[in-house]
Amino acid sequence: MTAANPPADPVTLTRDLVRCPSVTPEEGGALDHLQSVLEPAGFTCWRLPFGEVENLFARIGGGAPHLCFAGHTDVVPPGDAASWDLGPFSGETRDGELYGRGAVDMKGGVACFVAAALDHVAGHADGFGGSISLLITGDEEGPATDGTVKVLGWMAENGHVPDHCLVGEPTNPDHLGQAIKIGRRGTVNAELTVSGVQGHSAYPQYADNPVPKIARMLDRLASATLDEGSAHFEPSTLAITSVDVGNPASNVIPAEATARFNIRYNDNHDRVSVERWVAEHCDRVAAELGGTYNLAFLHTGDCFLTEPGTLVDILNGAIETECGAPAALATNGGTSDARFIKDHCPVIEFGLVGQTMHQVNERVAVADLEKLKRIYAGFLERYFGAA
Repeated sequence: MTAANPPADPVTLTRDLVRCPSVTPEEGGALDHLQSVLEPAGFTCWRLPFGEVENLFARIGGGAPHLCFAGHTDVVPPGDAASWDLGPFSGETRDGELYGRGAVDMKGGVACFVAAALDHVAGHADGFGGSISLLITGDEEGPATDGTVKVLGWMAENGHVPDHCLVGEPTNPDHLGQAIKIGRRGTVNAELTVSGVQGHSAYPQYADNPVPKIARMLDRLASATLDEGSAHFEPSTLAITSVDVGNPASNVIPAEATARFNIRYNDNHDRVSVERWVAEHCDRVAAELGGTYNLAFLHTGDCFLTEPGTLVDILNGAIETECGAPAALATNGGTSDARFIKDHCPVIEFGLVGQTMHQVNERVAVADLEKLKRIYAGFLERYFGAA
């Protein structure tokens, strides 16, 4: 960098993005600001509105290899603003930490990979032998129907499918450099409804109570073992999230009982086998106790794995240089937009420490922003140097 072209500052960029109140699906000025930073540096920007959601795709260079950074600037609501030590959209710094909704999840990550990309382009004025793109959505924290998945469709139709992608979601539990996500568990939401016959609680022989039946089904499901895990995944889990009979009266046996639960499954399963496993347990209880039931499933992401190899090694080289040790390879946690990207190219994830994301007083260490930018910068140098 020269005096006329100083290094891009990830802290200032994070602050500016946090000050944009971009609660899903509001753009809040965040994508406008990024576009204003990227275009003067030579990036071509496309604003891609789908439904109520604004998205941004930016690219510089037209050749291979094509590396894409992906992230989002939408945030969850801040909750009670009065509960924050500093305003939820203040972007203020105190004791070496920058406060605000999205500081960790994930405006800080976006700021770091944008800053690293700007420096890489500025430091290779004669070209760097490939292309860099940025896929930034405003719909990751919402339904995720008008964001990354539709931008990826547009990219495929317009010749912008990347060779590899790095998602900047928070991946580290305690300190920067702990974990690279190389996959995600699949997730399915299930709704179980058991039907019966309503009646007076004093005359249960004339009713058909669905509550013991649904309780038995839930107990079987919750106590059963889906698997023992696999080479890269922890054991699959089932969590009951709701049980309801819609009955305010203590002397009425309800006609129906409904429960909801969520399953996070590893690569021992697919969505079909998970549905079959649930139905088999419910069938056994129905055979024992009688009655009828109905199951409805909603899948929000398939299990996937990006096999360890060159891409992971390149990133881990940059992490080891800055942190003193390579990161572990992880697949735990919730879902991310990587579940859509994996259908187009190999994808891995690495970002900030996630301890305060979605909390009141969400905040990020300024030192972590600076270090993460250096990791991304090292990743870019190694990635295009290996091409």
